[in-house]
Amino acid sequence: MPDLPDLPEDAPGNTTDSAAPATPGARVRDRTAPETDAERRRRRAQFLRDLAEARELRARVQPRRAKAARLRHAMRMRTFRW
Repeated sequence: MPDLPDLPEDAPGNTTDSAAPATPGARVRDRTAPETDAERRRRRAQFLRDLAEARELRARVQPRRAKAARLRHAMRMRTFRW
């Protein structure tokens, strides 16, 4: 395994700073404080938005697979018994 060169401290790929959030827009919270319902709902809403965006992107990139998935879903819904 080759040795990788050390990056300077101000390099964009340098992630040695532990205070930096893991993802853009992430807030650093005190882990001992309980999470409020509003924070949980906000995080969940953001996750669902990201998930929907990823599905739309996948549908654009792989239209044949997305069409097959839609047809499978429609068949499942037609055969579902209430």
